[in-house]
Amino acid sequence: MAGFGQAGLALERHTWADRRGPGVLHVAVLAGGAVALGRLLPQGTLGTAACTWVVLGGRSLGREAAAVHAHLVRDDLPAAREQVTHLVGRDPSVLDADGVARAAVESVAENTSDAVVAPLLWGAVAGPAGLLGYRAVNTLDAMVGHRSPRYLRFGWAAARLDDVVNLVPARVTALLAASARPGPALRSWRRDGRRHPSPNAGPVEASFAGALGVRLGGRNVYGDEVEDRGHLGDGPPPTAADVLRAVALADRVGLSAALLAAALAATRAPRRRR
Repeated sequence: MAGFGQAGLALERHTWADRRGPGVLHVAVLAGGAVALGRLLPQGTLGTAACTWVVLGGRSLGREAAAVHAHLVRDDLPAAREQVTHLVGRDPSVLDADGVARAAVESVAENTSDAVVAPLLWGAVAGPAGLLGYRAVNTLDAMVGHRSPRYLRFGWAAARLDDVVNLVPARVTALLAASARPGPALRSWRRDGRRHPSPNAGPVEASFAGALGVRLGGRNVYGDEVEDRGHLGDGPPPTAADVLRAVALADRVGLSAALLAAALAATRAPRRRR
């Protein structure tokens, strides 16, 4: 999707204004273009599989988290702080070892939904158009959806649309994660999920926290901004070992989501006449 990002930056030079309207146009052109491209691709199994390979990010997510774990177990905090910037946007200089571990676990949880489960489900129900359209919306949210002075109004449409397209996948992710330890995970989701400022990351991170038996959330620093997400879960703060446990849980969720997506896709497949 690097080409899509470059196209987005090029278009932004012509569409940007400190208003919501131009932001709506920006999203409509880019996301609509991605959907249109998907409609032009082969609509069968081959086309969907090719698009799935392009948009899924689960393997790179696991590699980055494993690299963070490796630095932590060697007690190389500076390297762990640097590595975790590949996963999160918070200021790593204020993080201790447990803070780095928490950041990695939270990123694994949230991105399991955004980079694995959501693309699989959108591909299952809408084929290549769903896959490319979803990834376009998710990429636009990362590019312009954050609440900086430049994008507070212009990025409103991207942020809201990303919330909408992730509404169901995030809850499916939370349910699949909860299957590991249903009681604690569902309790954490129900009680703590709303404390997170994101309506979709909250349920996912809370369910992961309960399933792993750790406490996520709390105070995060992003440049000059400080955000308190509240605490998610009842356990102790994550340690280095919990990073790999989170990756293992994410792999389990991803496999379950793939099976679910295959079942959904099978219901869409046209039946041959006998």
